[in-house]
Amino acid sequence: MTDATTDARAAVDGLLPALRRDLEDLVRIPSVSVPGEVGPALLEAFEKTSALFADAGVAVGRLDLPDTAPVIVGEIPAPPGAPTVLLYSHYDVVPAGDEALWDSPPFEPTERDGALYGRGAADTKSNIMMHVGALRAWGGRPPVGIRLCIEGYEEIGSGALLGFPADDPELFRADALVIGDMGSIAPGTPTLTTALRGMANVTVEARTLESGKHSGQYGGAAPDALLAVIAALASLHDDHGDVAVAGLKRTEWDGPAQAEEQFRELGTVLDGVPLIGSGGLGSRVWSGPAITVVGIDVPSVDGAVNAVSPHARAVLNVRVHPEQDAGEAQGAVIGHLRSARPYGIELSVSPGPTGNGFAAKTDGPAYTAARSAWGKAYEKDVLMAGSGGSIPIVSALANALPEAEALLVGTTDGYANIHGPNERVLLDELERATRAEAEWLGLYAEAFGK
Repeated sequence: MTDATTDARAAVDGLLPALRRDLEDLVRIPSVSVPGEVGPALLEAFEKTSALFADAGVAVGRLDLPDTAPVIVGEIPAPPGAPTVLLYSHYDVVPAGDEALWDSPPFEPTERDGALYGRGAADTKSNIMMHVGALRAWGGRPPVGIRLCIEGYEEIGSGALLGFPADDPELFRADALVIGDMGSIAPGTPTLTTALRGMANVTVEARTLESGKHSGQYGGAAPDALLAVIAALASLHDDHGDVAVAGLKRTEWDGPAQAEEQFRELGTVLDGVPLIGSGGLGSRVWSGPAITVVGIDVPSVDGAVNAVSPHARAVLNVRVHPEQDAGEAQGAVIGHLRSARPYGIELSVSPGPTGNGFAAKTDGPAYTAARSAWGKAYEKDVLMAGSGGSIPIVSALANALPEAEALLVGTTDGYANIHGPNERVLLDELERATRAEAEWLGLYAEAFGK
């Protein structure tokens, strides 16, 4: 390790108070992304984030595309012979939800027990600050070239940005990508995420009667739309809870997997309730498919009447093997449901949004440097893990830049409660992740003799 890399790593300690203040300023901006809108708060977050990177040495620009918020782009030219790194993150957040469930106002950052609470504190404004902090540690002159892709529509699908890297790959051309939208599987466990499942939505619907009919007079013969949808949904899994749709890829996860006890704790699984599915936990949540009913239109229990249902509808979220095309997987689920014909009833099945997954190449210099930098920052061996979540832009960038290594890292952890009430980032996770990225920039440059 060069003296410059050691100095950059050590510089992070002195940067932490300012990084925290800037993070608090970002969290105060309610930059909720809404389809078809780019409101004042989103633009305020764009301007604030742009200024942070500009102050960290980046020549910042703005990319405007249809159906999305402005994208922050920019560059620090690479020293001669040095590699270039693309830093990715996003400045939009999901809505706060029911504010009564929060212990402090969602857009007023509040510290409790070493954690900063607020919507976006973990997902993913602290990851923006990780990138900014790493650049500040090098005084705005890192030993590698820097490019930016910081978007504002990630939480609602990225809009036209998903197709843009393939149209203009030179804007994002890099030897390595650092995707700042992840973190540790648990606090204090340095984690490099090497696989993301893809995602596809499917809507299934049954219409059988012009109106509801008395269950005493018609039940038993009148075609019940709700029973038809329930039967179709039940056919998606076998008796073990494994997905039973032909054509969905599943492979065994070949690395360390999350302990079941930790998974149950993170997932708040009630005592005595079994997990579903069979095989290794990694293959169930990282390298295998999952189908979840995320919404269903049915009569309410409160105020229910004795009637045969004339209409029922459900929306499914399909999680797809990292290496399977999401459209292909969606087609398999649609075909399965259309062929189900419960009780002879034909179902209407329609596709929703899709996003491909990602599987990283982990044998290059970026990963070698990352294992060292993150391991040293956390004083533990690095865990190579998968994620059941999806970040479609990662696949888009990887397809446009097939030779680039992609590191999925960050400041969050399994208890951060992203998208839920009381979202928080641990301040020591922000510190360690920033220190790791700062050191990694130096180690990665050294791998190229720089």
